[in-house]
Amino acid sequence: MLEKRNFLAAWITVAAIVALAGIRLTAAAKEQPTVEDLKARVISAPIGERPKLCLEIAERQLDAADKLFTATEGEKAQAALADVVAFSEQARDSALQSGKHQKQTEISVRKMVRKLTELKHAVTHDEQAGVQNAVDRLERVRDDLLAAMFHKKGEK
Repeated sequence: MLEKRNFLAAWITVAAIVALAGIRLTAAAKEQPTVEDLKARVISAPIGERPKLCLEIAERQLDAADKLFTATEGEKAQAALADVVAFSEQARDSALQSGKHQKQTEISVRKMVRKLTELKHAVTHDEQAGVQNAVDRLERVRDDLLAAMFHKKGEK
């Protein structure tokens, strides 16, 4: 009889833990701001916080572009790509202006370039030019960040 109670108590404990974990995951999903919310926050954020916000927007838009290209919604995907580039450039500008988050910004942009290069091989021939343009512009963002991080003293 005692074993049945222990077994039942163990199952109730496991069920409670699983239920609480589900509630927390649901709450976390609801708390995550939308891309539009993040865009609105960028405007009023202190300069030192902007690179992180801009990168989050760019990364989310890159995921959205990937899904849109897969769903053959090329125009919407190109619009999402434009956001990827614009917010990556804004992240660079904010990082350089504040002197903060330059390394993390460069790393994030490098990862996005890698994803875009893979994406370029998966899209139609007509869409490849837009993806390549985004890759080229993000490479310039990286170059600017690397130049700022590794310039020699006395050079500008």
